[in-house]
Amino acid sequence: MILNRPLILASKSPRRAQLLREAGISFRVETFDVDESFSPDMLVEEVAPWLAQKKAEAAKHLIHGDEIVLAADSVVILDGKIYNKPADYREAFGMIRALSGNQHTVITGVCLCSADKEKVFAGVTKVWFSDLTDEEIDYYLRVWEPYDKAGSYGAQDWIGHCKITRIEGTFQNVMGLPVDMVYAALLEF
Repeated sequence: MILNRPLILASKSPRRAQLLREAGISFRVETFDVDESFSPDMLVEEVAPWLAQKKAEAAKHLIHGDEIVLAADSVVILDGKIYNKPADYREAFGMIRALSGNQHTVITGVCLCSADKEKVFAGVTKVWFSDLTDEEIDYYLRVWEPYDKAGSYGAQDWIGHCKITRIEGTFQNVMGLPVDMVYAALLEF
């Protein structure tokens, strides 16, 4: 691999780890809890990069030598409203019902930081869903249990294969990490 600096993935997301592995990027995972609340006055487009930076700064104490921390956060936005991880089945059902037949935006904010440098950026992808029936939503939630995902869905699951009709931007960004942008930023580091 061209990248020769050690990378710390500060994320509990198995999808982000999978994407980095598939891209041939070596890393180690360090997880911890970070308060993901944000001011309701923030512009929705700024939330994901701001949260990624907050997570990276909380992980900065893990850096030794020339290591780089990578932290990320994804949000799903529909009609100016953020759809985060659902609390339960009922909330997830409502989220998917809202996304059904509509176009929404997925923004994944990323922060890379070393002992002396920081870079914050975001991938933006527009996603179109075809209509889902209540039975399809119920099936998806019962079988796939997407409760750890922003917007209550995983693009790599049944819903992505059967109900996403169009994407503008990268599929990897919808999964949780704009790998192309991460790779380019790591090369610059």
